[in-house]
Amino acid sequence: MRFLIPTLALALGALPSLAALPALAQTNAAPAPSTAPAAAAPAPSAAPAVAAPAKPAKQASATTHTRMTAQQRFDAANTTHDGHLTKDQAQAAHMYSTVKNWDAIDKDKKGYVTMDDMKGYAAAQRAAHHTTTTTKKPPA
Repeated sequence: MRFLIPTLALALGALPSLAALPALAQTNAAPAPSTAPAAAAPAPSAAPAVAAPAKPAKQASATTHTRMTAQQRFDAANTTHDGHLTKDQAQAAHMYSTVKNWDAIDKDKKGYVTMDDMKGYAAAQRAAHHTTTTTKKPPA
């Protein structure tokens, strides 16, 4: 990349002479010694000032998404904050899987589910899935 830019600039006639090429070089060479009086130089104990690269500020936008845990979703959906999630609350919170499987989650027909009910349903689903995948025989 270092040689491409000056070559391209020369080909386009952007540089007036070859004297400008060292200015385009990307090197970390030490600066030339200063001819300024010693009084203008910073004290030797002071650390040299190095400009830190600018970091873009982290902005909160609609495109930044973080995943919520099941407990956080439950708490956000439970607008009454009583630990009992009703079907209407789940529907309003767009918990479609919970609404779809409501009868299986609310086994006792209480009209609400708790986080323990939801965890129990998820564990039963995992166990059922695990047993069906392990009992299948591979095709011969």
